[in-house]
Amino acid sequence: MRIHEVSPQKGSNKDRRRIGRGISAGQGASGGFGMRGQKSRSGTGTKAGFEGGQMPLYRRVPKLKHFPLVNPSYYTIINVGKLNGLPANTEVTLESLMEAGLITSNDGPLKVLGNGELTVPLTVKAAGFTKSAKAKIEAAGGSCQDLSTTAEPSTDNE
Repeated sequence: MRIHEVSPQKGSNKDRRRIGRGISAGQGASGGFGMRGQKSRSGTGTKAGFEGGQMPLYRRVPKLKHFPLVNPSYYTIINVGKLNGLPANTEVTLESLMEAGLITSNDGPLKVLGNGELTVPLTVKAAGFTKSAKAKIEAAGGSCQDLSTTAEPSTDNE
């Protein structure tokens, strides 16, 4: 037996349907695609999820309420006003605040918020500062050291 003598089994190959070749062919005239419109034309129709120009569901849904962030960041937060009771020129870190009793739980890296007034110069080391907190600390004669490059926010919600 040679390769040019091999042929498929009888009945295994079917002829393709010839659409739009007259009524005797069985799929004449509109060829099973209806009269007019986008879905009767040649080429592909619309892409999956297309809703006629309306914002499709897969793009609408995340904008609605009650869709949480996939990887939320958790910080231990403290306001500038609470730091006012600390002695002058002390180094403020998450550990020192827990020892002083100003923070009771470690919920992740320290972030300083700008609510309240600060009159004492402090050296604050934290993973994040709001603009107002940074301005108030520096206006009181203190300094801010950003630890965000070394500390990553925790993602576990304990």
